[in-house]
Amino acid sequence: MKLERKHALVLLAIAAWNVLTYLRFIKALVDTEDRPTGYYVAHTILIVVNLLIAALLGTWGVRAYKASKASQNAQV
Repeated sequence: MKLERKHALVLLAIAAWNVLTYLRFIKALVDTEDRPTGYYVAHTILIVVNLLIAALLGTWGVRAYKASKASQNAQV
């Protein structure tokens, strides 16, 4: 499958959105008091997994962007 620049930008946008929303989620989690330990464990796992997904999507987006740029330069 060949990814175009628009696909790369979508992947990068989703990665950035995940990072921004989960950074805010971390702040909200830190500000929360009087919750059971399981609450913090479950939400910390969610945060870690979603930040890993963001890193993966960001990596794919950067690679796709570079590949689309290289193929565009090769066509010229």
